[in-house]
Amino acid sequence: QVQLVESGGGLVQAGDSLRLSCAASGRTLSTYAMSWFRQAPGKEREFVAAINWSGDTTRYADSVKGRFTISRDNAKNTVYLQMNSLKPEDTAVYYCAADRFPWRGPGNREYDYWGQGTQVTVSS
Repeated sequence: QVQLVESGGGLVQAGDSLRLSCAASGRTLSTYAMSWFRQAPGKEREFVAAINWSGDTTRYADSVKGRFTISRDNAKNTVYLQMNSLKPEDTAVYYCAADRFPWRGPGNREYDYWGQGTQVTVSS
């Protein structure tokens, strides 16, 4: 069993940066593809970014491309989401997720493990 714990969320102003972390316990994440999702109030959960097990392939939603960067440190069993130039529309609860299969597209929600989420609020 893997437990994922997100951290790093908070209240920031538009244009600021945040770095989210997703730390795993229970077993290694090194063989899992990892993704970040977000869910704003009243909206469906949406894909944000993904990274393969080795970290050499990443994917992004168009809405965050060029502003967000996903990375991982398998030695620390942690995945990161660096968020720059934040906008009010980035406000949401951010979740990390682990999948034993390679990335299956932005619409896939069949992940093996999900974290509990961390709130990001961007004021204008």
